[in-house]
Amino acid sequence: MEETNIPDQLTFHEPVPHSQSENRDLLYTVSRIISAVFTPFMVPFVAFVLLFGFTYLRIMPLQYKVTILAMIYCFTILLPMLAIYLFQKINGWGIRELGHRERRFIPYGLTILSYIGCLLTMFRIHLPRYMCGIVMAVLLCMVICAIINMKWKISTHMASSGMMVGGLLSYSFIFQFNPISWLCIFVLLAGMLGSARIIVRQHTLGEVGGGFLVGLLCGVIGILFI
Repeated sequence: MEETNIPDQLTFHEPVPHSQSENRDLLYTVSRIISAVFTPFMVPFVAFVLLFGFTYLRIMPLQYKVTILAMIYCFTILLPMLAIYLFQKINGWGIRELGHRERRFIPYGLTILSYIGCLLTMFRIHLPRYMCGIVMAVLLCMVICAIINMKWKISTHMASSGMMVGGLLSYSFIFQFNPISWLCIFVLLAGMLGSARIIVRQHTLGEVGGGFLVGLLCGVIGILFI
């Protein structure tokens, strides 16, 4: 019986897709990076950078702007983070232990004290009302979040995003500019951050939405009405 030679089939080297677990690990890692980069401590400093860079305040002397930014950085980022870090080391707590609702009062308290010191310093050197309003809005938001935290673990990350949106809307009224392009960017970042907080299982959808709403209201009230 005659043998039929069957030609070898061509072999295509297609990329092997990642497994579902690998995709979840990558998404979790990216979410942790987003949560670490967009921390609530960055709100006042970023707000002042935007204020000095994209409003008529950019004509101010460089030494004046650097001095104000250094003061804001020390009081709103360096001192709170250093105090919380030392408190963690003294008690032997990690990030997860400190994230428990009943233990979140200590970071709130340390941060609030530092912000009060910043606000008093700003009053002493007679900074304009619209500058002090940034720190006032963040301080108001932290106090409200600390009170709500007694019953509900609200997301402070999303509260910071809400304050950025509320602050942008407030300054668009003060300086009379169209905020649509910046508003789209801030809302997109808020959505990314909220999704990241849910993915890393630090908050639920309700806690994320509640935090954003509180921050939005504080950003408007603190800058325009207080």
